[in-house]
Amino acid sequence: MDWITGMQKAIDYIEKHITEKIDYENVAKEAFSSSYHFQRVFSILCGFTLGDYIRQRRLSLAGIELSKGNEKVIDIALKYGYDSPDSFAKAFQKFHGITPSQARNDGKMLKSFSRLSIKISLEGGETMDYRIEEKNEMILTGYKRHFTGVPGEPEEQEKQEKDMYVNTRPLQYILQGLAGNIEDFYDVITNVNDDGYDFYITKEIPEYYRNNLNKECILGEEFAKHFEHIKIPKQTYAIFETERCSYPTVIFLDLRKRIVNEWLPNSDYQFANAPEIVLTHWYRKEKSDQRYMELWIPIEKIK
Repeated sequence: MDWITGMQKAIDYIEKHITEKIDYENVAKEAFSSSYHFQRVFSILCGFTLGDYIRQRRLSLAGIELSKGNEKVIDIALKYGYDSPDSFAKAFQKFHGITPSQARNDGKMLKSFSRLSIKISLEGGETMDYRIEEKNEMILTGYKRHFTGVPGEPEEQEKQEKDMYVNTRPLQYILQGLAGNIEDFYDVITNVNDDGYDFYITKEIPEYYRNNLNKECILGEEFAKHFEHIKIPKQTYAIFETERCSYPTVIFLDLRKRIVNEWLPNSDYQFANAPEIVLTHWYRKEKSDQRYMELWIPIEKIK
């Protein structure tokens, strides 16, 4: 119940201060958690970031006020945190599909983005296997793209990951050769914020190759420029596994949401500000029905 109460208090705090500059740290305090933990949980549960929620609520409320025709556009723009009428007009039109001046006219359709309300529902009643492990520092080698949206949002993440994997096969083959392993890949999610996040496809390769990628006897500068090394600090992880099947990628995103819905609220842990890792075991041929994915959630004890 503390978890539900805390989330609702955080949302109530946002609504109370919707016309002010909102400090995420203060929002998280209402939910008895760190800012990073609250933002990660919020985005996984809702499918959009905390910043997106605040922005859309403000634009929704601004539309209501404009439709009444009592205040100037510049006054409403400033009230909801926009520095100029132009920046407000662009955001307003992107959200509502019409300009602020058109919103004053009778009969124009506006969009409404309702406030969140936490409701209790019965979930769980199923077992979740996991293990807690402290992982030593790792250095992985791979390449990245900056994804939009939030990690765990089914359609958007799946589409962006699929596009990246399908269109970068040669780079994957190079990593497989360097690692001497064609079955295991580490996906790394890091730098999560309101603008999106960085997604890496990586492998753990021998130190000699890692230190000499630019040499012609390894890759040479032309190919080595596509890769970078990412240092994963020593960290405690809660590790969950998908069931064994031919295509664990289909069920993987549901697992992340179950962890946040069912496991985290009943544990003594919260998200730590560290990379999230997915280790995929993509077995071939006769073992293809035994493929599975490990989701490594960085955690820390709740203080």
